[in-house]
Amino acid sequence: MSGNTITTIDQSATSAAGISVSASPATAPAEAGARRMPLALSRAARELDLKRGEFDLAVQLGCVRTIPDEGGGGRRVSRTEIDRVRSEGGYPEALRDRVKAVGTREGAALMEVTTARFTRLARLGLVVPVKFYLNRYRAVVWLYLAEELRQFAADKDNARLLSGRTPEGLRDQLDEGLDLRPRNWRGRHMGFLLRQTEDPWERAAVVASLLDPVEVAEIVRDPYERAHLNRCRPERASHGAPDSPAAHTASRIMTAQDADEISWLRADLGQLLAEARDLRPAPRPAPRASQPKVPRPGPAVGPPNRPATEGPERPRRLLGWLRRKNP
Repeated sequence: MSGNTITTIDQSATSAAGISVSASPATAPAEAGARRMPLALSRAARELDLKRGEFDLAVQLGCVRTIPDEGGGGRRVSRTEIDRVRSEGGYPEALRDRVKAVGTREGAALMEVTTARFTRLARLGLVVPVKFYLNRYRAVVWLYLAEELRQFAADKDNARLLSGRTPEGLRDQLDEGLDLRPRNWRGRHMGFLLRQTEDPWERAAVVASLLDPVEVAEIVRDPYERAHLNRCRPERASHGAPDSPAAHTASRIMTAQDADEISWLRADLGQLLAEARDLRPAPRPAPRASQPKVPRPGPAVGPPNRPATEGPERPRRLLGWLRRKNP
């Protein structure tokens, strides 16, 4: 061949042969930067081989750390965090075990007790639910961390609660209708949310989200502060269509009911509000620029009007007489 012949390379053939063709210098840094960009939560769950529910629990429990999105699009996960989680021993089985949530039947089997006894332990607040959902019959289904249930059953101090008769004092509380599952879930959920932020206004909004709006209005008198808290409120998981029976049931679970719990949350809200106000005031609409007042034109000033019946002014008598004497 002559020296002027141009040889082309078939990239598909080189790929099949295992020969890599390097990217151009202009595209390589851009691709490297894209690979290090923080990931959306759904993408991070796939990267960690977790179902979305498992991933959400991993975030809430602090197993996976998130960062705020600089563009205001919620939370994200850095590539460094993905690499850290993957490098932990026993990944991914160990991570899945830490976030495994079970219902009453499976939880009772783990603790080797009857479902009735397990329910009594949960109502007494001795085992704390980590999440809940409503089934097709609109019944509340509580879920518990399997790891915590195994630890509770392995503790020798709890042996008397796992067999035999329930102690009399606890039995009396159950007879009175005690059920701490909703309250314990709210406390745990609030802790999850507070760990996600350091901003005082957002922290105050977390506490306000567990109170009835009437309670919030009694503490936060300023309408602009209430509006700002509403904007900062964490998004609630949906349970059925709005205003449906399922949604009302979920709303009752998510809202404080006991008097002492309400009092405690009100005190926390007041303290967090004071901290937020010291940091920065709630945003307010800009005041309107005052327009200069233009004076209205008044009535024209002139000689007083004569009555319509009055004729032209007559000369005085003496002046008229003199004019007649001097022609």
